[in-house]
Amino acid sequence: MTSVVQHGRRRGSSKSASSAEEASRMIQPPDLRKVTVLTKAEWLRIQDELNRVNKDKERMTEAANQREALHLQSKEAVKLWSNTIAGQRQKKLEAKKIREQIEEEKRKMTDIEEAKYQEQKRKDAIEKANTQLYYQTDRVKGLHRALLLTEVLKEREAQIEVKQRIQSASKDVDKEFTDMVKTREDEALRQEQEKALQKKLERQAVAEDLKNQIKVNEVARERQKTENKKDGEEIQRLQELYQWEQRMEDERRTEQKRNLMQAHLEHLTNRDLIRAADAQKQEAEEKQRKLFLTAKQKMMKLRRDKETELFREAQMQREKIMNKLTVAQQDQSVSEEQRIAKAVAERDAKQAQRHREEEEKRTAMLKSITAHREFMRREKEQRDKVAQQTTRDMLQAKKEADRIFSEKQQLKAQRIREDERKLQDFNATQMAAKMARHQNLRRDEHEFQAKNAYLVAEEENQFQQYSQHVISAAAEAQRNVFPLCKVAREGIGGGLGPVLGGVRPGYLVQDCSGAQMPQYVSGVTQNIKKLNEVVDIQEAKRRLGFTW
Repeated sequence: MTSVVQHGRRRGSSKSASSAEEASRMIQPPDLRKVTVLTKAEWLRIQDELNRVNKDKERMTEAANQREALHLQSKEAVKLWSNTIAGQRQKKLEAKKIREQIEEEKRKMTDIEEAKYQEQKRKDAIEKANTQLYYQTDRVKGLHRALLLTEVLKEREAQIEVKQRIQSASKDVDKEFTDMVKTREDEALRQEQEKALQKKLERQAVAEDLKNQIKVNEVARERQKTENKKDGEEIQRLQELYQWEQRMEDERRTEQKRNLMQAHLEHLTNRDLIRAADAQKQEAEEKQRKLFLTAKQKMMKLRRDKETELFREAQMQREKIMNKLTVAQQDQSVSEEQRIAKAVAERDAKQAQRHREEEEKRTAMLKSITAHREFMRREKEQRDKVAQQTTRDMLQAKKEADRIFSEKQQLKAQRIREDERKLQDFNATQMAAKMARHQNLRRDEHEFQAKNAYLVAEEENQFQQYSQHVISAAAEAQRNVFPLCKVAREGIGGGLGPVLGGVRPGYLVQDCSGAQMPQYVSGVTQNIKKLNEVVDIQEAKRRLGFTW
């Protein structure tokens, strides 16, 4: 083996020396006397041949491109000529295009005028519809009813005047005519009472509807409170369930760590037991091998002693035979001596052959013992390697399992943190959305109140303008404007309360009549109020420029 290593070293040293020589030959500078010098044109020609460049084809392609460019330039120049058929056709097309553009502009102007006319018609129709809708409002209808009442009062005054004239002119008026007039008046009074009763019933129905709406709103608020309470209890229950799951997860993780530690300790104990068993087994095998070798050595010693004893007995027997033959057959012939010598030689050869066979058997037995010991040693080494590999694999598997378990635990903890963060983000988003909704609702409510106040003020201004116009027209027609002034008071609602935000509310009594609460004022206050109303009427007449 030493000679093989030395031979390998000599081969390696020879290879390194040859590689060094090759490297030294590779880095040697070239011989300038053997270098060929080329001109630039020759070098370019060689490069073109290597790159397969066709100069003629390139020149032809370039000439074709130049001709195509000249052709396009000529076509562009011809386009601008006016004394050709194509130029005249182009001029006609341009003139036609200009005429079409002028006609299109005219059509556009016509369409614009038509659109303006239709827009004006739509505006007039919308204004008419708004006016009709405005006439259908309660306050305007009340004003119209007051205007009708003024006409009725005027007609009544005219009738009273005619009646007085008739009574003054003739005291004997037909009683039937008087009864008929009285019947008409009674019928009108009855109709007024029915209308008043109908209005009272309508007000009672409206009051009942308002009470029902208040009850529904209270029930809705109670339901909302109950739902909020249930949501809070559900959130508390989920929080407690989450905490319980966290505690169970911590206990399970602790139990799993304890089991892993116990399994690791059991593995170490088993490994020590396996090692002790292997050591005991190895010691037993070594003892058995020593006993086997001792027995073999004893057997071989006994065999050698027996062979020596047999050889000595044979030698003594041969000496005895020789002595006997020498003494007894000294006088025999040479052939007899040769025969005896031959027999002795054959016997010696047989003994030598048997001795050689026994030596060969002993040598074979020693070889078999050595081979068996070598086989047992290799088998033990293989078992040790397999056991070590198994132990390493088990350790690697446990490490891999620990790594996978730790990664899973980390992923699970990270997932739990992400879930908690998502839950917090979701709660924050929900709270922000809820606050935004509340803010939007408050802003919308403020905007609605502002817009409602603006619309109420606008409607009040429009109604006051229209009522003043109606009052002025009634004053010019010499009608009683007191009902119109009463209806045209400031504030929407028609109640008896003070004006609040452009609305004059009415306060109802707590019974089923639905009537407004009366005004408990003294006679002086009533007289002052009537005087103020008269002053207001006179002031309105003065502003309108009428003097009666």
